[in-house]
Amino acid sequence: MPESAGTWVAGVDGCRAGWIAVLRNLSDPKNLKLQLFEHFADFLSFLPELKIIAVDMPIGLPNLLGPDGRGAEKAARKHLGMRQSSVFSVPSRAAVYEEDYRASCETSLKTSSPPRKVSKQCFYLFPKIREIDDLMTPELESRIYEVHPELAFWRLNGEAEMSMPKKVKSRANPSGLDLRRDLLVSKGLPKPFLDQKPPRGCGRDDLLDAAANSLIAERIFNRQAEPFPENYQRDGKGLRMAIWA
Repeated sequence: MPESAGTWVAGVDGCRAGWIAVLRNLSDPKNLKLQLFEHFADFLSFLPELKIIAVDMPIGLPNLLGPDGRGAEKAARKHLGMRQSSVFSVPSRAAVYEEDYRASCETSLKTSSPPRKVSKQCFYLFPKIREIDDLMTPELESRIYEVHPELAFWRLNGEAEMSMPKKVKSRANPSGLDLRRDLLVSKGLPKPFLDQKPPRGCGRDDLLDAAANSLIAERIFNRQAEPFPENYQRDGKGLRMAIWA
């Protein structure tokens, strides 16, 4: 079978080196690849065409943030128990486009009710959030979907949160990573593939997250996934604000 044949989907996670992706051929489950992309736009021009791109990055940014934040984060956290801290609160689009942390906090205070600042963890994601936001359109929503690894693992784990964290005190937790690897193996992904050394600038957690996202990409393609929240809203650009699993 030619490599381009079949139906290809991608599970994507941001990493220091760019974007790490697990590419899977749904027509040939043994045909999968781990590939590093420098720019998110490269996914759109990649051949074979990627029918679904499931990416762990916020898509759809509000102009003003209410008490509950983006509905997507609130809806996802409800299912994650001890893992809910992995879902960061995303501020307004104006705050995301500030390149200085203090300026971002000031803008966030002005565009949220009650006023709130920006977490440092979320601020470090802003360049990648902007990268997607700059090219995203409602028309691309048929291919590009926002996902979140911990919600993906929740779905794959029989709708139960993972019992151990991926990180402890900002360091990789091998037991938590092994737990996730074993769950992915139980869903048909090869253990040697998941245990391979990640590319430079990409961690083991990034690889496993991208793999989990690829399984959600398959669910999306097969119309088995659902958005969180179910009745999602759209932002000022007309983009849906929902996390899929």
